[in-house]
Amino acid sequence: MKKLLQGIAEFRKTRRAEYASTFARLALGQTPDALLVACSDSRVVPNLFASVEPGDLVVVRNIGNLVPPFTGEVGSPGGNSVQAAIEFAMEVLHVRDVVVCGHSECAAIRAIHTGATPAGTPHFRAWLRHAAALSGVESGSTPGLSPMNHLSQKSVLLQLEHLRSYPSVRRAEQDGRLILHGWWFDIANAEVLEYDAKTGQFEILDEARVARLIAERG
Repeated sequence: MKKLLQGIAEFRKTRRAEYASTFARLALGQTPDALLVACSDSRVVPNLFASVEPGDLVVVRNIGNLVPPFTGEVGSPGGNSVQAAIEFAMEVLHVRDVVVCGHSECAAIRAIHTGATPAGTPHFRAWLRHAAALSGVESGSTPGLSPMNHLSQKSVLLQLEHLRSYPSVRRAEQDGRLILHGWWFDIANAEVLEYDAKTGQFEILDEARVARLIAERG
């Protein structure tokens, strides 16, 4: 908590004036570019590795960057926070991109991979049902990637399929109004990778690849 408080004081001292006009504008409304579903893991900081500013992203963070499949049920006892964020991003903010960002050494994926959850975490165990399809799946092998991290990448693709179960997402993608992206953050190497459907692999988002993707978007 000390670090948080010191950070607020530092922001007020060195950056608040710089952002005054930005937040004054954002106080009137928001027009973010994308919805990002990321893990709650403290080592994964999307605003840092994507160099985004306030107002650029709608961010949903949860254990394992999981997306519950669409059921149509409203107000379930387990809550609908992720569903509400998807609904708001699609129907109100009309985002053009949705990103699911997984990462290496993910505790949620480790629990699925090993079949064991820490003692005293019944809600954590219940939440993992949204990745239950990964249980028993062959993790596969990729050079330089552990079986667990390979499974983590597979989870990103599973969550994209869960996103497509939402009628608003499916319609927007089919109409060309929305693009879904699978990202994976390699913590040890501080690299962001994106799933390439053509190669069937996660490829590093280096400068050349980023330039090519931007050119393809026009």
